[in-house]
Amino acid sequence: MARVLFLLAVVLVLYILLRRIASLPPHKRKGEYLKLGLGVALVLTVLLALAGKMHWLGAAITGLLVAARQTLPVLVRLFPLLGALGNRNASARQSTVSTSILRMHLNHDTGALSGEVIAGPFAGWLLDEMSREQLDALQVYCQEEDEESRQLLDGYLEQRFADESRASTNQAPPPGGAMNRSEALEILGLGDDADREAIIEAHRKLIQKLHPDRGGSDYLAAKINQAKDLLLQD
Repeated sequence: MARVLFLLAVVLVLYILLRRIASLPPHKRKGEYLKLGLGVALVLTVLLALAGKMHWLGAAITGLLVAARQTLPVLVRLFPLLGALGNRNASARQSTVSTSILRMHLNHDTGALSGEVIAGPFAGWLLDEMSREQLDALQVYCQEEDEESRQLLDGYLEQRFADESRASTNQAPPPGGAMNRSEALEILGLGDDADREAIIEAHRKLIQKLHPDRGGSDYLAAKINQAKDLLLQD
């Protein structure tokens, strides 16, 4: 009876953990599944060792599993950093616009929009991994909480679902919206040493990428114009 209760408890815990992982954004699930798998293997190895049903090799494996379990969080954090280093040149060719709910990126080479949710019920999710239903729910949330986030999301939706019949609701941001030099440089994808010629050239290329025929966003175009004007005033 005790064994049955123990097994039921283990199954319940695994079920809860799996449900928790399934609720995470897809790009975060792999690491969590890996940690869960190592945890399960570690527990099984320890139980077998305590029951005297495992060779000395099992003890060595247990030690390796313990070491792996301890270093896994470090590795999980390290791999994205390595990827970022490998893609350093690519990341320099993008513009970033942030609001209170979203962070959106515009690829300078392709004009493609991508982004992530940084606040609200979908915080941590990448827009590209969200379904249409989830994006519609996010749009409602943005409309209720932050108009700039709603405008930014509209531009992404119009590009991603360009083949669908969808009325544009984009609006330019309110005149005189606060922006500092650092934000302006990030929007244009420029470094601190950018001169007047580089600013004008970056603005020209980005505005071309945001042409309506290419799924452009009025909101992003307005932010890019605002960034150029601010930088050229310095």
